Amino acid sequence: KTIWKKKGYWVALKAFSLAKSLSTGNSKSFFVQQIQTLE
Repeated sequence: KTIWKKKGYWVALKAFSLAKSLSTGNSKSFFVQQIQTLE
């Protein structure tokens, strides 16, 4: 159950970051940051 809570939090955080990046025109740097985070 804790895992799902964490996952939901990260999904919300990523969605918020993506929207923020798109609004500022930094979508490319956002995706690069996500790839580095996954590694």
